[in-house]
Amino acid sequence: MVQRDTLLHLFAGGCSGTVGAIVTCPLEVLKTRLQSSGLALRPIFQVQLGALSSTGVIRPGTVTPGVLRGLQSILEKEGLRSLFRGLGPNLVGVAPSRAIYFASYSKSKELLNGLFVPNSGAVHMLAAGVAAFATNSLMNPVWMVKTRMQLERKASGEKKMNALQCARYLFKMEGIWGFYRGLTASYAGISETMICFLIYETLKKNLATLESTSPNSEAGKGVSDFLNLMMAAAFSKGCASCLAYPHEVIRTRLREEGSKYKHFFQTGRLIAVEEGYAAFYRGLVPQLIKQIPNAGIVFSTYELIVYLLGDK
Repeated sequence: MVQRDTLLHLFAGGCSGTVGAIVTCPLEVLKTRLQSSGLALRPIFQVQLGALSSTGVIRPGTVTPGVLRGLQSILEKEGLRSLFRGLGPNLVGVAPSRAIYFASYSKSKELLNGLFVPNSGAVHMLAAGVAAFATNSLMNPVWMVKTRMQLERKASGEKKMNALQCARYLFKMEGIWGFYRGLTASYAGISETMICFLIYETLKKNLATLESTSPNSEAGKGVSDFLNLMMAAAFSKGCASCLAYPHEVIRTRLREEGSKYKHFFQTGRLIAVEEGYAAFYRGLVPQLIKQIPNAGIVFSTYELIVYLLGDK
């Protein structure tokens, strides 16, 4: 039974992550570009996204004020496929990463319930932290390749590296440790996961209480129940992303090729001194537009699969 439950959480996590990754890939590409050091930061997060040459050098151009204009700029200059750069390694990585994540979270929560007050905030936060640590440690090489692919800027029609070519080039230039650049920033981002799950599990518990008092509680879960879970997940992820976002910018900078960014705190200091504290929130808008619906899709899909295939 324990093995069946673990496999169920692995399967549900993998399916939910795959669905979310495909739907939100263009926003992921835009967010990564905005986080990089190859863009000039303008007041109120305005950037010269459309002013990049094929080599990534900034030249005079039109200031790009919004997410839609940013996506349009990539589409016009680099073609439709550039909006899905990194989707290959994302799909290769997202299913196992979400599977590892949700399975680790479920197992950790089960063990921690025996040590702390069952289903308390401490249990949810610690379980989320353990799950995030395991996932980040195992999947960082895949996300490193994805980020490098998303940062590659070439005009439409020019040949771009695929995931395997990118991995080979990375290994040739930086060795095996190059695949683990940005890992410290990912560990710092565990706080985001912990905050997200704390809020989500609290909301989920309150929703379950409301459902149990409903006249239709014996009829099982309906569409509205999963929509409520979707909204709870979206709200939780939105709050957590805003609070812990700076680690995302630091992680992207650490993963840039041949950059001056070497370590977590050194990168943070450089960004603050050279660009100001506003730079820590570059790409936040597309991140929220991507993460909020993605979290809703991932969590509700996961809950639905567990409900359908588990013991109701």
